[in-house]
Amino acid sequence: MTDKATQQHAQESNMEKDPKSWVTGDEPMTGAQLSYLKTLSEEAKEPFDANLTKAQASKRIDELQAVTGRGEHPAT
Repeated sequence: MTDKATQQHAQESNMEKDPKSWVTGDEPMTGAQLSYLKTLSEEAKEPFDANLTKAQASKRIDELQAVTGRGEHPAT
């Protein structure tokens, strides 16, 4: 469990980096990315590419979340 101070600090940090700057961005996508990307592709009725890198998969997930509405966070 994470305390509120840690959560607040995490939100202020640079934890969310541009996939282009990832050291491991050119490695094959993770199993979790593959699974989620496949689900999003099916929901969006878009082609699924199982040969993306981690960075490419992250970008494609963002794109498909926008199409499906899955990436939206409720306003607080």
